[in-house]
Amino acid sequence: MGKGCITVTKYFLFLFNLLFFIFGALIMGFGLWVLFDNQSFIAVLQESSDTVKVASYILIGVGSLSMAMGFFGCIGAIYEIRCLLGLYFTCLLLILIAQVTAGVLIYFQRDRLKHEMSNIIKGMIINYTGENRTTEHTWDYIQRTMKCCGWTGPGNWSENIMIKNNSQNLYSCSCRNESLPGTDINEVGLCEHLSPERPVYETGCVTSVEKWLLENCGVILGICVGVAVVELLGMILSMCLCKSVVQEDYTKVPKY
Repeated sequence: MGKGCITVTKYFLFLFNLLFFIFGALIMGFGLWVLFDNQSFIAVLQESSDTVKVASYILIGVGSLSMAMGFFGCIGAIYEIRCLLGLYFTCLLLILIAQVTAGVLIYFQRDRLKHEMSNIIKGMIINYTGENRTTEHTWDYIQRTMKCCGWTGPGNWSENIMIKNNSQNLYSCSCRNESLPGTDINEVGLCEHLSPERPVYETGCVTSVEKWLLENCGVILGICVGVAVVELLGMILSMCLCKSVVQEDYTKVPKY
């Protein structure tokens, strides 16, 4: 490979490593959002299932590793260090295999994950008291903003322990349909209705939540595909540059 081609390959590899570093930061940021968010549907799942927490830690770990690999890849490309380029290629290959494996597992386990999510939400509705500021108030926020009630419908709330064991006619305050007459509107907790019909939304949240998840999954999938493309290009360029470097010159490595 000519000197000009080596120079072009070197700076292209540096550019792709910079993109890889940015994508890694995005993945780590998404993992941190999943871990600390308390104003979306993710918070409901996180409180009820360790799977979401584990997934967030994996995302943070993968993002951090991707950022580190992007950094070392930049150093290896600029200073033409063969050992760093070889290590970079190997780590990229392992990461790519892990990503493909995780994607295949999620695809074939999607029905079980959907069933688990349904059980989590229904279990939370049954045990709802209005006092859990993280999970229950997040679910209230979802029902209020999405204008829905229950998981499959308002009938899910009839299984709530407090509603079943109370002589008053109670319903979830966040299900309150403002267009219907009734008592004062509260954002959380259980409210009493005096009319024969409950002033609540008649549609369940499953449709709205699935739509929300699908929209966010598209963003996640786009990020993962972008990372995979950068990884493949990085592997190709690193191998080309590694083969063109005849001898390692460690005097090129900056001293601090």
